[in-house]
Amino acid sequence: MGVTDVVKDVEEFFKEAQIELENGKANNDRILIRDSAEKGWNAIVQAVNALCEVLLGRIPKSHYDRRNALREIEKRFPELESLGLYDRYAARNKYMHGEVFYEGNIDIELLQVELEKTRKLIDDIKRVLQQKTC
Repeated sequence: MGVTDVVKDVEEFFKEAQIELENGKANNDRILIRDSAEKGWNAIVQAVNALCEVLLGRIPKSHYDRRNALREIEKRFPELESLGLYDRYAARNKYMHGEVFYEGNIDIELLQVELEKTRKLIDDIKRVLQQKTC
């Protein structure tokens, strides 16, 4: 699968995250709300995988490998360090994947903030991908 296809998947996962959050809120459905966090998290994972493939020539195999790859990217591409990709990835992992999806700690307002931060992270990664593949 090429980077363009992965970016399409990223956008679809993010769109589904938003839809599931709205449906979960409307129906007081905790499972849908938790699934929305996981879909948002998966959008980040796919975006980071695409970034690693383009910049490092490999797709990480685990969350640990992704974190290390993001640290490597920040070292090899100093112009990207100011984006804080590693920190932003780790923060979304902790909240969306860990606390909401796995632990079931649901705070709708905070999840909406996290999804907005997810959107910004995805947009930053897409800009980098566009710059590095053109």
